[in-house]
Amino acid sequence: MPDVFLKDRSLLFVSGTEAQSFLQNLITTDIVSLEPGEARPGALLTPQGKILFDFMIWQDGDGYTIETDAGQRDGLLKRLTMYKLRAAVTLAQHAEEGVTVSWGGGADDARDSQGVRDSRFAKAGVTLTRRAGRYGNDAETLYDALRISLGIVVSGPDFTLQDAFPHDVLMDLNGGLSFRKGCYVGQEVVSRMQHRGTARRRVVTVSSTTALPATGTEITAGGKPVGTLGSVDGGSGLAIVRIDRAGAAMAADTPLLAGETPVSLALPGWSGLVFPTSADEASA
Repeated sequence: MPDVFLKDRSLLFVSGTEAQSFLQNLITTDIVSLEPGEARPGALLTPQGKILFDFMIWQDGDGYTIETDAGQRDGLLKRLTMYKLRAAVTLAQHAEEGVTVSWGGGADDARDSQGVRDSRFAKAGVTLTRRAGRYGNDAETLYDALRISLGIVVSGPDFTLQDAFPHDVLMDLNGGLSFRKGCYVGQEVVSRMQHRGTARRRVVTVSSTTALPATGTEITAGGKPVGTLGSVDGGSGLAIVRIDRAGAAMAADTPLLAGETPVSLALPGWSGLVFPTSADEASA
């Protein structure tokens, strides 16, 4: 039952009578349907539909807590303040620093009542809770190994902000991207991608019989780029790849390489996605 403290996570608190409508009209997550005790992924997009900031969000009393990478916090706070205008909203840094993630407990584990359940892991059949503050000392590598095995990415090692669309990181499938609520920044672009089925860059798990090379190594098929290696844990890793190109290579038995290392790719089972062939569409 690991309890891992993620020291590089920071929190913001959004409150006020218009907090819900303010966030609902701005970020990708449908927070109106957000259940108490549930944490969902989300993003603030550029007008071109790419991820400017990514985070987790959950209800916290009469407001909302936003958990993001410590390096993003100040920029996110500044951008939210810019959008605030005259809305009855208060934006503040959370009193706690860092987040503890816990998983593997039984149904009666008291920690479940003290944290919020991460919907991304729930999609993959794992109950993982998040709590502001430090409540554990287990190695962070345990958390990285878990999310790598389940195909759950984080910005930084797995994708670059302002370079990835929400579909690229599976936000359309993990609860972080709504197509039913009204407009928000970048909504038109991501809705068009959804409607046309044009998403081709997707998260995959990467495996090798030997240790994988470093994060950032190019993955190729027949000498042509397919994607880029992200987080690595020994012979396991994550990548965002062109699944049409990877699917065609796999159908033709063309070796896939991360640098010089032979690798196998798999789409996360919880995603429902399949590798398309030349005649197929990527679909959930």
